[in-house]
Amino acid sequence: MTAAMYTGERTFTTAVPTLGPPEAGQVQIAVAYTGLCGTDLHIFHGDMDARVATPAVIGHEMSGTIAAIGDGVSGWAVGQPVTVMPTLSCGSCHACRKGNSHICHKLNFIGIDSEGSMQSTWNVPAEVLVALPEGLALDEAALIEPTAVAVHDVRRSGLTASDFVVVIGGGPVGQLIASVALRQGARVVLAEPDPGRRETAKGFGITTVDPREENLVDYVLRETDGAGADVAFEVSGAAAGVSSAVEVLTTRGRLVMVAIHPKPKEIDLHRFFWRELEMFGARLYQREDFEEAVRLVADGAIPARQMISRVVSLEDVEQGFLALESGGAMKVLVDCRAAAS
Repeated sequence: MTAAMYTGERTFTTAVPTLGPPEAGQVQIAVAYTGLCGTDLHIFHGDMDARVATPAVIGHEMSGTIAAIGDGVSGWAVGQPVTVMPTLSCGSCHACRKGNSHICHKLNFIGIDSEGSMQSTWNVPAEVLVALPEGLALDEAALIEPTAVAVHDVRRSGLTASDFVVVIGGGPVGQLIASVALRQGARVVLAEPDPGRRETAKGFGITTVDPREENLVDYVLRETDGAGADVAFEVSGAAAGVSSAVEVLTTRGRLVMVAIHPKPKEIDLHRFFWRELEMFGARLYQREDFEEAVRLVADGAIPARQMISRVVSLEDVEQGFLALESGGAMKVLVDCRAAAS
C-alpha cells in the first residue's frame, strides 16, 4: 500500500506503511479517491498541528470498494462500492444520549483525529460504511461527504419550497447548499466575489451576485418586494459575510452558520431582537443526511462531475493543496489508486 503522510506545515511525503488485515469489526477498503476540503487545507497550513499528530494520514471525503472483511462483520461483500461517514461517537455523553451523536462531545472525526483515507488501502470500523449504488462513478462518489454537509445545513434551516434563500460564499459547500436548496424548490441567489466561482455556479443553474458591484441587501429587497430573505447561509467565513447574512433576512428569517469562524465576529444582535431572527449552527451531518446525499449524487441532482477541477496522485498531494490555496480549483481529488497499481 501507499499513503500520503502529513509531516508538518505545507509538507507531505509518500510512504509505504505496514497495514495488516482488518481486525474484528473492521472492513478494509481499497480507496479510489479522496477529496481535499477546507479543513484539510487548514491542516496543510499547520493550523491544526495541536490536534493532528504527525506523521498523519488525513482525508475523509472518499470513495472506494471493499477489499477484505474482518471477523464479526456481516451485510457487506468484497468488491462492493462504499464511502465512509467519518464520525465515531462515544455513545455515552450528553449529546449522544440526546440523539445528537454527530456532535458527540468526544467525537473522533476520522481523517483528523485518527487515520484517514489518503492511502491506497484503509481499515475502518464497519459501522462507518455507507453503501454506494452500483454504477455510480467513484470520482463523483467522493463528493458525497460534502454533499451530506449541504443536506444537513439545508435541513437545519427548515427550508420550504416558498423560501427565498441567500448563500454567502461560493466555494464547494456553498454551491452544494445552493444546489440542494434549488432541488427543494426554493429561490436561491449565491453571493460570491470571485468571477470563476460565479461562472461555475451559473453553469449549475444558480443565480449569482457579485457583492462588490451590487449591494446585496438592495438586490434581495428588490427580488422579494421589500421583504428580505427567508434563509441565509453564511459560508464565507468572513466578517463581512456574517454582517450581510444578518442584514438580508426578513422578519423571523433564519441564519445558518456553516463556515468555521475560529475568532469571534461582531453580529447585530439588535436586529435579531427587532425582527425575531433565528440562528442555527450546522456542524456536520447525520446518517439520514449521508443517505440523502448518496441519492442526490447518484441521481445527478448534484453537479458532482462538474465540480471536479483537478485530480492528482498520492505523490502530488502538495500540488493539489496549492491549487486549492490559489483559488483556481473548485474540488481537487487525490487518486489513491494510481500509486497502488
